[in-house]
Amino acid sequence: MSLSTFSDDRPSGRPLGATRGRPSLRRLWPSDGPAVHAFFLRLDPETRASRFMAAVGDRAAVAYAAQAMVAPGLIVGVFVDGTLRAIGELRPFGPGQADARRAEAALTVERGFRRAGLGLKLLRRLAEAARNRGLVELRLRCLPHNVAMRRLVAGLGAELRLSEGESEGAIRLPQPTPLSLWREGIEAALDFNLAVVTMPRSRSLPLPCLPPFLARAA
Repeated sequence: MSLSTFSDDRPSGRPLGATRGRPSLRRLWPSDGPAVHAFFLRLDPETRASRFMAAVGDRAAVAYAAQAMVAPGLIVGVFVDGTLRAIGELRPFGPGQADARRAEAALTVERGFRRAGLGLKLLRRLAEAARNRGLVELRLRCLPHNVAMRRLVAGLGAELRLSEGESEGAIRLPQPTPLSLWREGIEAALDFNLAVVTMPRSRSLPLPCLPPFLARAA
């Protein structure tokens, strides 16, 4: 899975905060499926290719959007003026026992909303979620020419290395603390309340349920 879709392209016009509403970061629930579907369909060909490491058409993008909402792991998003503009995914790294304490992160930021700090917000949220579940390593991948992503990852203590045409790296995660657990608990409550408030009345919101991959040990 690619931690990609960052570039040195600046949004046209003034910075994000000067022209649009304040970004809102929260966990995504099954009821956010239509927003995720629309998000992946809006991505331009270059952004899709960077995200999936290959050219991807509308049909494949829609199929992935549906799968992303039910796959093991955690998915968070950034809304700007009520529209989903960036997504972060936390997924199991591999099926083996040796990979049980590792996870992989993938970020996608829509063109025109980059270089506004959204990727850093997403990555920090995913890293803390992984840390609080006892995971010790967050794996990352991006294309070699993605200078902005390499800088972002380096700023969080990881070193990306070129391997088979991709840049790969890992962030070592510290042990959870009472403060990190408390902070995530508060964020989860706020996420749920915000999702309920913004949910269309014609839909029902499924109760949140963390998959085993992210379930906190008893």
